[in-house]
Amino acid sequence: MLLSSTPRGARLARLLAVNALRNWGLPHERASHVVAELAANAATHGRVPGRSFRLTLYVVGGTLRIEVTDPRGDRRPVLREPGAGAESGRGLLLVEALADRWGTSEGRFPRKTVWAEIGLMPPEPDPTRSGAVGD
Repeated sequence: MLLSSTPRGARLARLLAVNALRNWGLPHERASHVVAELAANAATHGRVPGRSFRLTLYVVGGTLRIEVTDPRGDRRPVLREPGAGAESGRGLLLVEALADRWGTSEGRFPRKTVWAEIGLMPPEPDPTRSGAVGD
């Protein structure tokens, strides 16, 4: 999904991700926070006027991969401890806590992708579906 590099685009990224994960029957609680932080960073620190950022979600095996690509390959995210009185700077700490792995990769210059992976628990069998044991 291509989204505008604005606070509104970042909020829309989270809403669209939650909707997609619900439609896929996957848990969305952790992922929604990770998407919100990565999209907010793309809209704030990866912003180039007139350019969008891209949100990509996919599942491989039991892992959800979240990718946010922005046009600022020259600005890599850095995990830092914010000062005690700081009002911002905790987003990547949240990503670090919620994701199983995260990092960055270079795209075709000048892009970069910040990605995070979250392990998915296998869904519980639904006894109301056909093929359930005990029918």
